[in-house]
Amino acid sequence: MDVMPLLLLVAGSAAVAGAARRTPVPAPLLLVAAGLAVSYVPGVPDYTLDPEVVLPLLLPPLLYTSAIDSSYLDLRAQLRPVALLSVGYVLFATFAVGWAAYLIVPGLPLTAALVLGAVVAPPDAVAATAVARRVGLPSRITTILQGESLLNDATAITAYKVALAAAVGASATWAGGVEEFLVAAVGGVGVGLVLMAPLHWLRTRLTEALLQNTLSLLIPFVAYGVAEQVHASGVLAVVTVALYLGHRAWEVDFATRLQEEAVWKMVAFVLESAVFALIGLQLPVVVRGLEAYAGIDAAWYATAVFLVVVAARFVWVYPATFLPRLLSRRVREREANPTWRGAMVTGWAGMRGVVSLAIAFSIPVTVHGGGPFPQRNMLLFLTFTTVIGTLVVQGLTLPPLIRLLKFPGHDAQAATLAEANAQAQASLAAERRLAELLADERNTLPPPLAERLRSVLERRRNAVWERLGQTNPVTGESVDDTYRRLTRDMIGVERAVFVRLRDGRYIDDEMLRTLLRRLDLEEAAVHREAA
Repeated sequence: MDVMPLLLLVAGSAAVAGAARRTPVPAPLLLVAAGLAVSYVPGVPDYTLDPEVVLPLLLPPLLYTSAIDSSYLDLRAQLRPVALLSVGYVLFATFAVGWAAYLIVPGLPLTAALVLGAVVAPPDAVAATAVARRVGLPSRITTILQGESLLNDATAITAYKVALAAAVGASATWAGGVEEFLVAAVGGVGVGLVLMAPLHWLRTRLTEALLQNTLSLLIPFVAYGVAEQVHASGVLAVVTVALYLGHRAWEVDFATRLQEEAVWKMVAFVLESAVFALIGLQLPVVVRGLEAYAGIDAAWYATAVFLVVVAARFVWVYPATFLPRLLSRRVREREANPTWRGAMVTGWAGMRGVVSLAIAFSIPVTVHGGGPFPQRNMLLFLTFTTVIGTLVVQGLTLPPLIRLLKFPGHDAQAATLAEANAQAQASLAAERRLAELLADERNTLPPPLAERLRSVLERRRNAVWERLGQTNPVTGESVDDTYRRLTRDMIGVERAVFVRLRDGRYIDDEMLRTLLRRLDLEEAAVHREAA
């Protein structure tokens, strides 16, 4: 097996993603553009998307990283709009895009057109999360988009299977399709519910760092694999487990949380970078299959399908946003009043991604009876152009659209005040507990050490309030900023002394690593306070 193509993909995509942080262009768009450009460089190998790799190996960890960082409480509060988008919109888009493609592309059977509709129906979890983080969407809209993108793949994959069965000549009925969807949805959630408690219990019991990180990396694959083994939705199983583990993460050892955060940040960065680069690299593979079509005709079909995909989302989003409030008093009482600006952003934030391409590449070459699948190459081309079109057109214009609509910005003062109040309550409770502990003769400490514990609590309580106070007229820093800067500087001096002692053979490398780890943990704590 030649590993160089894989190494080049990972290294190249990571380099482009790193460079994107120094530009105003979101990393997903720059990676797609780089993949498109590199795809025609002589000597670059073909990177054909294999659905047997993307769906079971790339999709679970990407879903897991997005879901574990999501808020279960926020998603529960927005469950109705999330369900309308992740289920209702996907099914609506499947039929709307499929019917339009059937009318637009000559000779395309309706069953094959519905396959295309199911393929391009779901917005991508990675694309939505990446763009939402970059542009700073309001929290409610971000929650709805993240929730939609986490759950819609299950609906789309089920719709694709039903449409594909009809297209290849297998027996497929509407009742059978509904039954398959319900089995996949209920089964996927059920598998997640069964696995989440044992996995959480295991996470809280492991103390070995290597085992902790190994389990963390295996969890999304275990959830996905078990669900798929019983013909349930692996997507819903992964999301269910991740939401539970993220909600109960406070029960896990602090060292485990620190290690898992570092590991998953690296995994998410590598996978997201490689996924978007892979999208651009598919161009030669897709174009080679279009030899039977005229270039102008293919471009017209692609443009028309792209416009239908964009329009269909608005046709669904606006009624789904406002009609429930008009029809239900309960909705009016329990939910905040939506705005046309929020609906506009939700409608425009419908970028498609690698899942659509992976599903498209899984379309079989032949149907039952041995004949070719009708216009398979055209379906691949239309999927590719729709994915690229939504990423480039909508992804590039979403930030200026949000600025144009003038959403209220993040209230940093209010957030800091809430943080300070929360910290004050926690510190007071800790001080009471400390007084109880020190009153017990078994916990007797020398006065300097007891005072140090009290000063740590006081420092933690005052740190947030100091951010609301005055700044240094010379440096522009708050008192808290100056404290952290001086702390980091002193840690740096200590670190240099330890290294010098090691180089002079006064201490060995093992002791150096022990001392540096102690300083690293202290600096990490200071860094987290600054975040």
